Amino acid sequence: MIRHVFLTGPPGVGKTTLVQKACEALVSSGVGVEGFYTEEVREGGRRVGFDVVTVTGERGHLSRIRDGAAASPGRREYTVGQYVVDLPSFENLALPLFRNVGAADGGSRKVFIIDEIGKMELFSQSFIRAVRQTLESSSCTILGTIPIPKGKPLGLVEEVRSRGDVKVFAVRGQSGCSPTQKGHAPHYPCLR
Repeated sequence: MIRHVFLTGPPGVGKTTLVQKACEALVSSGVGVEGFYTEEVREGGRRVGFDVVTVTGERGHLSRIRDGAAASPGRREYTVGQYVVDLPSFENLALPLFRNVGAADGGSRKVFIIDEIGKMELFSQSFIRAVRQTLESSSCTILGTIPIPKGKPLGLVEEVRSRGDVKVFAVRGQSGCSPTQKGHAPHYPCLR
């Protein structure tokens, strides 16, 4: 039985926008929604990093472009391309959301948003454990995003793809999404 839905596609294709629209529709229908999404941070028209934003609007740094200064002595620096990941900021904002997943809410199931399970987020071992626990939880359904396979496989992303209770849809910009299955999959229009 399918319990979780993940979107995949290249950067900038609209995965986060689609998740945000689905989240709005769920909330307006009275469904309990928790979780977070990532958002580009731009200055002067140039992308300078990413923030993690909760569905309630709290915001924290996920990453920023390296400012040229050396890393702080004694502190490990995590990087993806030109971005330095602010692991403490990410964990301080995102991890408490996972603790609320099992909280009683009148016995109703929740939808938990995870946008995204990507290279930056996967530097956090606590995040990896929390995602695995949430996938096994019977109290929520996950609506999340994962990157398209590129280069070295990301362990948790491949775990998500291979689960029998997960359906992965490929987002193809404004044209829509389709399930990622072998052969000719039926076309499903995406939310707009």
